[in-house]
Amino acid sequence: MGTSQLHIALLAFPFGSHATPLLTLVQKLSPFLPSNTLFSFFNTSQSNSSIFSKSSKPDNIKIYNVSDGVTQTNGITPIGREAIELFIKATPSNFEKVMKEAEEETGVEFSCILSDAFLWFSCKLAEKMNVPWIAFWTAGSGSLSIHLYTDLIRSNEETLSTIPGFSSTLRIGDMPPEVVAENLEGPMPSMLYNMALNLHKAAAVVVNSFEELDPTINNDLESKLQKVLNIGPLVLRSLKKVDSDVNSDESGCILWLEKQKEKSVVYLSFGTVTTLPPNEIVAVAEALEAKRVPFLWSLRENGVKLLPKGFLERTKEFGKIVSWAPQLEILAHSSVGVFVTHCGWNSILEGISYGVPMICRPFFGDQKLNSRMVESVWQIGLQIEGGSFTKSGTMSALDAFFSEDKGKVLRQNVEGLKEKALEAVKSDGSSTKNFKNLMELVK
Repeated sequence: MGTSQLHIALLAFPFGSHATPLLTLVQKLSPFLPSNTLFSFFNTSQSNSSIFSKSSKPDNIKIYNVSDGVTQTNGITPIGREAIELFIKATPSNFEKVMKEAEEETGVEFSCILSDAFLWFSCKLAEKMNVPWIAFWTAGSGSLSIHLYTDLIRSNEETLSTIPGFSSTLRIGDMPPEVVAENLEGPMPSMLYNMALNLHKAAAVVVNSFEELDPTINNDLESKLQKVLNIGPLVLRSLKKVDSDVNSDESGCILWLEKQKEKSVVYLSFGTVTTLPPNEIVAVAEALEAKRVPFLWSLRENGVKLLPKGFLERTKEFGKIVSWAPQLEILAHSSVGVFVTHCGWNSILEGISYGVPMICRPFFGDQKLNSRMVESVWQIGLQIEGGSFTKSGTMSALDAFFSEDKGKVLRQNVEGLKEKALEAVKSDGSSTKNFKNLMELVK
């Protein structure tokens, strides 16, 4: 087998929005590596078909399907936590088997493993092959730090205030559920705990963020890990500029935004995985109708059915509901004034990158922690009171944004972070330097 040619194994975690950022990272790296570099992308068939249907596959990426751990379905496909746990139980042998096949098929041994950080066993695979392991953390530095402090947090709740870089308002309820799980034996808690114990073995941990967002947290991470490379926001490192191309605007969102006043629109979207509970859909709708603020709401068909009777008719003068929204183009539009979000990391980073303050309704994973950072650390948004939407809570959050004082401060803060994000991806910026560092490691 040849080894002079670069052959990079990409190991994806097939749930939530994990696999797409890994693919995005590869597409950004690829032009800077030798033209004969091979990439083998290992992921479950379901996740592969979903991410590669949305984006054209580059020629040098070969796609491989690994087992999802589902043996017998009886016509019922497992979803949610059950699917995740079956997948975790199938690792690492499901990856090992197909990685061996990829080496045999290409005749080129792997030169490097670049994996989702969740897949901590990659360090063992890399050790066996005697190649470097690079871990990609698809969320923010804050949640990564919290995982590394799992033992400390579990030993004593009082210690939360001693973790560098978080505000004193950090609560045990803000923690990712795996960190505070009753025991760490379950598939998901044990995977993340093992990740925390093994990340120091990675040649580098790559983060889709920028150093200037969390300087204290980053310094702390650098003291614990071999290399921390913040290379984001990846959305600003994009080769094409996000422009409001009205021709490709199938949903009519951009055309509609053109007609609205500057910073007047409330944009609501809760990601691809999350669905608001029926009572909260009603509460949000009633608040929007009562306030009569211009709104653009990305709401799937099953959610539209739950809206109050006659809502669409009564709000058509000032509101628009679409089943899918071009989020980047919307956030980049000058008429958007506030982003109501589930606080997934990609959405938060996009809000910051385009300078849009946020109203947070977190659901699971790192979202509660992200929401706490938005409100208490960066001070670029508000958490919805009580943690879920009520008509009055939503109205008071909207009031705060469209009031002179509070809204103005939040806007200034997010504008400041947007400037820092833009600086970071300039040719001499911190993220660009880290990106070059990553290229050298991969080579």
